[in-house]
Amino acid sequence: MNFKRSDFPEDFVFGAATSAYQIEGHAVGGAGSTHWDTFATTPGNVVRSEHGQLACDHYNRYEEDLDLMAAAGFDAYRFSTLWARVMPDGVTPNVKGLDFYDRLTDVMLERGLAPYATLYHWELPSELADKGGWRSADMPKWFGDYTACIMGRIGDRMTAVAPINEPWCVGWLSHSVGAHAPGLRDIRATARAMHHILVAHGTAINTMRELGMSNLGGVFNFEWANPADESAQSRTAADLYDGYYNRFFMDGVFKGTYPTNVMEGLGPHMPDRWQDDFTTIQAPLDWVGLNYYTRSNIAPTDGPWPSHKTVEGPLPKTQMGWEIYPEGLYNFLIRTAREYTGNLPLFVTENGMSNADVIKNGIVNDPERIAYVNVHIAAVLRAIDDGAPVHGFFLWSLLDNYEWALGYGKRFGLIHIDFDTLKRTPKASYHALKSALER
Repeated sequence: MNFKRSDFPEDFVFGAATSAYQIEGHAVGGAGSTHWDTFATTPGNVVRSEHGQLACDHYNRYEEDLDLMAAAGFDAYRFSTLWARVMPDGVTPNVKGLDFYDRLTDVMLERGLAPYATLYHWELPSELADKGGWRSADMPKWFGDYTACIMGRIGDRMTAVAPINEPWCVGWLSHSVGAHAPGLRDIRATARAMHHILVAHGTAINTMRELGMSNLGGVFNFEWANPADESAQSRTAADLYDGYYNRFFMDGVFKGTYPTNVMEGLGPHMPDRWQDDFTTIQAPLDWVGLNYYTRSNIAPTDGPWPSHKTVEGPLPKTQMGWEIYPEGLYNFLIRTAREYTGNLPLFVTENGMSNADVIKNGIVNDPERIAYVNVHIAAVLRAIDDGAPVHGFFLWSLLDNYEWALGYGKRFGLIHIDFDTLKRTPKASYHALKSALER
């Protein structure tokens, strides 16, 4: 790596991130069905119809995984809890699930890893999906009850908690594009889901405050919207993409409003009295997490709203086909502090790349990932130098895992997983980071 720990402020947090459904193994521990289980078994939704029933078997191998994490010199572990493990039907507690996260928390602390929890990373209990899921006005209450259940058990030991990972993916990608569960392409469902996600976020924050918890934040995903050309039409299209991808959720939480250009499309489909919910949505936060990977190049179309498309760009790309554009991370750190959060601590809560990693003679060389991390860390350091209050960086991901609709073919991990034997093999990037993080 081209950096070392001493390049950062003394209290800067280095960590790695995972999500429950992607690594734990959903078939064990009494977890209930989720909308991802049914989405994955529907032909055409997931590559090779792969699912998360075994995944990385982290449910049984978590001590080994946390040993590897601690050995790398990380300070913190950003993990998520699985709603359907804690409450298999979405409402009734599961002792086995609560016990698992209790043990997981203690093992983190025993290894000197600060627990950074996320309450929801895309896996909704099926029985709540049957009742409308994120389209339902009851979701904030259901989510608040879930929050109280899991954080009533482990909240006393959390370093930091955020309610919902990547609201854009939960809302737009899942209800407008249809690429994630529940796989809808419905503008009315999209408008309601996006709003209810933010109400649920605020409800969870308030619930945790009532439990006496602190250091509560929000984790949002960002994608730089680049006009495909210099035309006014492309600039307008990119501004709308920026509006519903990036600004909708930040405006809601920090300004108590939604972008005008986005509401031209979503406004007619919003739930009744949606304007009354901003008091809840604007529950004060202690920090903000930014998940960043790439940019999109946006061109106008003559189709229905939002009347634009993404086009391939000229920059080098990861295995996902995503352009490598570290400038976007710098831009978002500066913009977020300037326009929304002021002096509130910022964390890069996800950044990483999928690469065609191959194990050869027991070794995984991934110089592409090392280069990717280097240029994005450089962007973080530049943002800090220019005044952004960045307090930490979490790599995605600790392990190769179940990559949702793309199955097991995309590898983001610092640690290689053989999905036949489940053997863990730290990659060259893992060892490079370990050297960089030495104190």
